[in-house]
Amino acid sequence: MAHSGAKTVRIGSMLGDGIGHEIVPATMRVVEAAMEGEQDLTVDWVVLPLGREAIESDGCPAPDSTIDELRSLDTWILGPHDSASYPEPFRSQLTPGGVVRKTFDLFANVRPAATHPGVRAVSPNMDLVVVRENTEGFYADRNMFLGSGEFMPTPDVALAVGVFTRAACERIAREAFTQARSRRKHVTIVHKTNVLSMTTGLFRDACRTVAEEFPDVRVDEQHIDALTALLVRRGEDFDVIVAENMFGDILSDLAGELSGSLGMAPSLNCSETKAMAQAAHGSAPDIAGKNRANPTALFLSAAMMLDWLAEHDGDTRLARSARRIRHAVDGALESGVATADLGGQASTSEFAETVLARTLRV
Repeated sequence: MAHSGAKTVRIGSMLGDGIGHEIVPATMRVVEAAMEGEQDLTVDWVVLPLGREAIESDGCPAPDSTIDELRSLDTWILGPHDSASYPEPFRSQLTPGGVVRKTFDLFANVRPAATHPGVRAVSPNMDLVVVRENTEGFYADRNMFLGSGEFMPTPDVALAVGVFTRAACERIAREAFTQARSRRKHVTIVHKTNVLSMTTGLFRDACRTVAEEFPDVRVDEQHIDALTALLVRRGEDFDVIVAENMFGDILSDLAGELSGSLGMAPSLNCSETKAMAQAAHGSAPDIAGKNRANPTALFLSAAMMLDWLAEHDGDTRLARSARRIRHAVDGALESGVATADLGGQASTSEFAETVLARTLRV
């Protein structure tokens, strides 16, 4: 149902570290511009400390006050963080983004990889989505209630625990098949059952079980190593790829680069009730503060966030705002305006201004 009354959407915003201080404010301006194209639709930003600035202001990178405020919001934008540079003990603790994901059980990490006009791509016809399980698998910082799944019983032995539960595997599979229904109705299940027969075997079997609920969706399977080669050779053949945490992370970075640049790769972390826009790339400390970062990934992540909101509250104005952002990004790129990672000359602010102007016109 489309809403026509006046509406203000409250969205959290966390700058994070490094280039986050450049790309997050730019994204906020683009989202505002996209909403200005709709009648009686506005955004109220709730800016919250997270990362290095929160260590300085609150004594820890993920303050309780920030987490408590996020509970009152359905969606928020998270800038990249540079936890490797934090002072101890924070460097060895769960990253601030990890704290947010774990607190709100953001179990699905949805990462599209699609080519854009005017951007050279290794796989020029790629248009796929990696649906990545976000809470367990082989990522040791996510798969334990307390502590880490990675440990050293002696100085010369390091161990890691992989965690796979049927419930988590089934819910990420359901997300993948639901995504496929709105796309080309094709899901590829990723595993490595010839070596990891019980862990990735459980993932594969849980996905197969969920597939029975979606008889209209075509299903196939690939070993993780074979799929990396196939993505390079014929990436256009894939639609939705469902994977455990680490496999999904690696595949989505590869697909992002094949479709143009990792600087273009958007990402949405979500549960049934919360969603967080977060670019797939990191904080890029080497170019932070130099006005060189590509903000496209976060622009497109914010568009995904608006689509998620539209789907959950039925307000089609939000979906139109999301389309406005995507069209403006494509228009800017097609016109030849691009940042250095795409071979262009535009600064972060110049590219953002171009997208902003086009967002207001669309």
